[in-house]
Amino acid sequence: MDYKMSASPSTIPALIDFTSALGEPVLDHPREDRRVAGIPDRHTWELYEKPGCSIGIWSCTPGAWRIAFPPTREEYFHVLEGRLRITSATGDARTFGPGEACVIPAGFEGVFEVIETVRKHYVLIDRAEN
Repeated sequence: MDYKMSASPSTIPALIDFTSALGEPVLDHPREDRRVAGIPDRHTWELYEKPGCSIGIWSCTPGAWRIAFPPTREEYFHVLEGRLRITSATGDARTFGPGEACVIPAGFEGVFEVIETVRKHYVLIDRAEN
């Protein structure tokens, strides 16, 4: 195939390659007032950020904590390894393992539980309120 380029190479943005060296992650823990079980270590490698969007890799050791997404934030994730369970405030529970993906919708409330140390790709989207 012959692809014609309409822009000069100097004006074309570079691809962002997630397979490159990740560097040092940011380490944090769930807030104490949200913890349900354990004190899991959460490691975040933010690989791309712009206003309203954050993309990267996230890893966490076992534990559980309450989550409450604002009405403007949603998350897509794809599990690379490990196992996690998300239980909604109404008690609906779903478990995700390697190769499985999910969207946590804006306004979601429930419990996020890491059953086996997990590693996932994530995309966080923050939309302006209407």
